[in-house]
Order: sequence, then C-alpha cells, then structure tokens
Amino acid sequence: MSKIKVVLLLTFLASSTGIFAQGQLSDKPIQNIEARDKVTLDGLWSIIVDPLENGYYNYRWQPKDNGYFMDAKMENPSDLIEYNFDTSYQIMVPGDWNTQMEKLYFYEGTVWYKKSFDYDLQPNERAYVYFEAANYEAIAYLNGEKLGEHIGGYTPFQFEVTDVIKEKDNFLVVKVDNKRLREAIPTINTDWWNYGGITRSVHLIKTPQTYIKDYYLQLADGSTNKLEGWVELNDDTSGEMVQLGIPELNISEEFEVRNGKVEFMLDARPELWSPKNPKLYDVYIKMGENVIEDEIGFRTIETDGTNILLNGEEIFLKGISIHEEAPFKTGRVTAVEEVRILLQWAKELGVNFVRLAHYPHNEAMVREAEKMGLMVWSEIPVYWTVLFENEDTFKNAEQQLEDMMIRDKNRAAVVLWSIANETPVSEGRNTFLKNLADRARAIDDTRLITAALESHNSKDGVKFIDDPAAGYVDVIGINNYCGWYVRTPESCKDIEWASEYDKPVIVSEFGAGALQGMHGDKNERWTEEYQVSVYENNIEMLKNMDFLAGASPWILMDFRSHRRHLSRIQADFNRKGLISEQGVRKKAFYTLQEYYNSIEN
Repeated sequence: MSKIKVVLLLTFLASSTGIFAQGQLSDKPIQNIEARDKVTLDGLWSIIVDPLENGYYNYRWQPKDNGYFMDAKMENPSDLIEYNFDTSYQIMVPGDWNTQMEKLYFYEGTVWYKKSFDYDLQPNERAYVYFEAANYEAIAYLNGEKLGEHIGGYTPFQFEVTDVIKEKDNFLVVKVDNKRLREAIPTINTDWWNYGGITRSVHLIKTPQTYIKDYYLQLADGSTNKLEGWVELNDDTSGEMVQLGIPELNISEEFEVRNGKVEFMLDARPELWSPKNPKLYDVYIKMGENVIEDEIGFRTIETDGTNILLNGEEIFLKGISIHEEAPFKTGRVTAVEEVRILLQWAKELGVNFVRLAHYPHNEAMVREAEKMGLMVWSEIPVYWTVLFENEDTFKNAEQQLEDMMIRDKNRAAVVLWSIANETPVSEGRNTFLKNLADRARAIDDTRLITAALESHNSKDGVKFIDDPAAGYVDVIGINNYCGWYVRTPESCKDIEWASEYDKPVIVSEFGAGALQGMHGDKNERWTEEYQVSVYENNIEMLKNMDFLAGASPWILMDFRSHRRHLSRIQADFNRKGLISEQGVRKKAFYTLQEYYNSIEN
C-alpha cells in the first residue's frame, strides 16, 4: 500500500460543481477506446449514392420497412430489387467521399455504406460499434435492425450490438447524409469544405458485462499537491473493487464501488505538464480483468487580469490555427501520421499553442499535441449565422459541446474550450452564447472558456472590444483581418486597441491569402510578398496591445472551401495558409516564425 494518504470523499458528488467531478452523464460513449479490446472496421466499404433517398423513403415519401439497410438479395429470377451493395462502388473508411470519387466532389446528400464481417463474441461479453465521427447525420443498422442515429459531424457515437451481432455474415449499413441545413450546427454558410461520409475510424469494441466506462483524473481545483477524480462503470454495480495506479507517483490504491461509481482524492505532487516539459504519467485503472491504461498530465490554467497563467506563471500563447485537412492529399485527416505532419509544421513555427478550428478535431490530434507540448484551443462549430432563436439548434450545439468536453477531459493540453466563432451580435445570440458558456462551466470549471469574436466599433480612432459575449468568457478571442478585408496593410501597424473587459485577449485570427509561388510587389494581392506585408504590419499592431495574451493567425495550411471560386489562384482553396496544401512554406511562414522566436516564455 502506498504511503500517500487517500481520502474517499463521501460527500464529493454533493459538494462538487462540475460534471467531470460528478460523472453523471450516462449516455456518453465509452472513453479511451485505444485502451479497449477492439477490432477495426476500417478499410473498403461498399457504397450506394442516393440523392433522392430512395433507399429510405417510398414514392409517397414515407419511410420504408425494407430499405437499403436490409441488404436484400434476389432469391429467384423474378425478384425486383433495384440495388446491390456487392456490385456497387467502394471507398475507404475513414475518409470523405468528396476526394475519393471525382463525381462526388461537390456532392451533398445521402450515401449508404455497407461493411460485412464476422465476429467472435463470448458469453458474458458485450459488443459495441463505435464511430469516431460521420458527417453529418448518420443512421446505423446491423443485420437489418436499426441501432440508432446521430447528428453532428465531428464527435464520436456508439451503439450496443450485443443482442444483434452474429458469429458469421454480419452486415453493418449506415445512411450518411451531409446536406447543409439552416437549423444545423454548423449552419448552411461556412468557409470550409463540407466533407461527407464516415470520416473517422469505426471500431467494434468488446467489454465484460460490467466494465469501466469512463473516468476522470486531474489536479484538484486550486491545488498542485492533490489529485481528484472518479471512475464510472456501465451499470449500478456495488461492492466491486476498483484499483487505481500511477506507478511513477507510487500510487496503488483500491476503492469500493458504490452504485456504479468511485470518487477519490489523493495526496500527490506530480511534475506539472507544460510546453517545455510535456510530462505524462502512465495511469492504470483495474476492475477484475478489465484494465484501462492511459497517459495523463497534470497542470493548472487560470487568468489573472489580462494574463493567462499556466502552472501559476504568466505565459504568452504563441499559436497557429489548424483545420483538420490532410497535408499533400487534402480531404479529411485519416491517419495519425498526417496529424503529426501538421503539428510538426506548427512546432517549426515556434508555437506552444494550436487553435483547432472550427470543430472538434479527431482524438489523435489532441493526444499528439499533448505529447508534443502544444496547448490546445478546442471549438464547436457555432459558426457565423446559426439560428440562435431555435431551441433545437441550441440543443444540438450544447450536445456537441458536451461530447467534445467529455472526450478530452483528461487531456492536460486542452486549456481553452471555445463556444463560437464570428457570430453576429443580437439579443438571441447573446443568450445562446451565455447559456453555452454556463453549460461549459457546469461541465468543467477547471479550464478557460473562450469564443472568437469580432470588433466593429471604434472610439476616438481606437478599436474597442465591447461585444457582450466577451463578458461570458474567461479569455476573449478577436478575429481581425486588417490588411485583407479592411484597410491597407501599412495602416494596420498604427491601430490602437482598448477593451471594456479586464480579461486576456487572444487575436484568434489575422492573415492574408497568397498563392504559393506567386511573387510580386508587396501591394499586389495574392502574392507571397503581400501576405508578408500583412503579417509584418499586424505583428506591429500586436505589440501595441497591452492586454494581449496570445495569437493564432489564420492559418497553418491552405484548405478546401466552397466559397473560394477565383480560378487559377484559389481554385476551391482558402489560400491564407502559411504552407501550401503540398507542404511548401510561403515567405510569411518565416515572418511569423521570427516573431515567435523573439518572444520568451
């Protein structure tokens, strides 16, 4: 038994304010799937492109009982079956259909996916099919039986299949629909490609009947010498023993399960995670034969006036924004190697921070950032003009927020939860964002809340930050495209800023478009020289902001966007990247690198 004092908090649930401390969300997916007994369903899937949704509705627009999800086969020559997965197209999962099939490049609508497999499920075991993400609405069926549906293109979901799965000849069919909807999150109008499909990996996960479903372990609020947390089982079992171990900290303790949960607080003095020292500890949680292993770091993040404090010390967030777009081939990131390329490029810039825009990125992105010592801003796609007055739209945003926060709650790298980007001020929007901020704090009060806002007001020639939403967040993000959408590059360096709020400000976006390899005068748009001029003058502006706590210019790499129609220059790409989609650095890359290297932290 460890000499570390262990205190079971019998009143922990009642006294704690955060859901992470409570462990009460019962419908969340299994956490830390890399530590589970799983097999992959990645690879080639058969697909049927169905723009009229003929596989789901009959000609009276009523749902079918025998839709494509039944995978029906002809049994005699007179049978009329007007589809056949086995002779249809095939594409890779994970992946988007837009970049895998030329005819689907612009396609938005329904595509049916089918995967056949065998599976060995033993008595007293459970089985789940787990999707890391599918964009945007997914309805899943196994062996013709509906499992359920999920809305949202960037968060994981699962279905239990214990009673449906067979030893041989299973067929999993998924209807995926990426049509943009006015009431959706995100809404119709965005500035990134609406990649459709099963864009992240799919797994079959095997568990015992009673298993460790979720857990939380971080520094106790306001302390660097205590760890707090909980372990949650999948049912209300009592009397079982759960063991928690952190070998490097000499922690090995057992706790009795009460109503499916264990809560604990431990005396410990872990080495703190930071960009200079991204320390992670091997952690194991064990109940019987069910063992979950993880790597967890510990750190504090808070604000003091206009400063951000990491582990009690002021830190400037030297960052870059990143889209989840694959280098070299474009399309959705599908492999951890692509994640590492993007993050290594960011590290080359001299950053200690990445803004993962504008939606939750895949779990590998967050975990690799953590290993590399990069702080993370993680965001939900409440983007531009969503329907702020619509109750269902808010519920959708709230669910995506919860899903994002629950998945990454044990990641020390995540220091900022972002609830929105560039939303127009109105009474409805203000209420929407305030409610999201309140919900985020109710779930997790150990991290900072932010949103990327805009500043349209000037007083006496000074740009003024007075957005009401700035009052709801801990750190104010400001997107400001001086030199590109407004004013000349040279005018940017003299801009002065003021804020109504005594809070840190991150300039969450600035930048300019440039076609890699296009050169000319610094006043000629789309040239690398123009982009450099915008960066140089905006950097001078940043130096004049007394309350500046960080920056995340837009953006690391060129990415596809439906909005960008200028042929021969944009060609369906937003060209604000510091690196081309083929990995070639533009001149402004080195301009930002020089600025960051001049800042000591």
